[in-house]
Amino acid sequence: MPRRVVLKVSGEAFLGPEKTFPFDPEIVKQVAADVKAVHQAGVQVAIVVGGGNIFRGASGASEGMNRVQADQFGMLATIQNGLCMLDMLERVFHVKTRLMSGLHVNQVAEPYIARSALSHMEKGRVIVLAGGTGNPFCTTDYAAALRASELQAELLVKGTNVNGIYDRDPKKYPEALLLNQVSYDRCLRDELKVMDTEAFALCRDQRIPIRVFSLLEAGNITRALKGESIGTLVTL
Repeated sequence: MPRRVVLKVSGEAFLGPEKTFPFDPEIVKQVAADVKAVHQAGVQVAIVVGGGNIFRGASGASEGMNRVQADQFGMLATIQNGLCMLDMLERVFHVKTRLMSGLHVNQVAEPYIARSALSHMEKGRVIVLAGGTGNPFCTTDYAAALRASELQAELLVKGTNVNGIYDRDPKKYPEALLLNQVSYDRCLRDELKVMDTEAFALCRDQRIPIRVFSLLEAGNITRALKGESIGTLVTL
């Protein structure tokens, strides 16, 4: 297993299979249990949380909201999810955890500083990274790729509500094929939308492999980290 990994949890995955708003406690508990298992195996874990279950900045902007304020709204949503994950890890699973934010909310979370984050992980703490990059016009996928680069992670794993990357949109094309492995360049060329192009490009440049898989099955995080062939691996 890798020594250090960044786990991106999409906001939609927090809703669970029944789309429970704002989040399904059983899904959060399941993710936390998997993170504890990986952490106990000696892997340093950073979790980047999305906010799409509460508010997505791009969607707000498409409805006429100012894009900067819409993205700030979305970043605040990720902080709510970060608090939820922090509480579950510490209260239920007794895992020492720190919440860090790219958006300054000092009464709620520590400001994200790469050296501080590395120090927390070296001391055996899980870190939850919220607030995106702290800047508008940046998705949480890009934030995950950026944090993986800054923290020198060996793997970026994205847990979502689909079971990998398909050659086309499976919601529109029932005959779409699940790809077991795909290159960064094909993801960019074919605009495969499980992550945005900026995130794919940064991981390609930094040579950080990406594993995309479904969070809805217990144990999938551990399986992904063990190198089992679940979901889709994105590499050179």
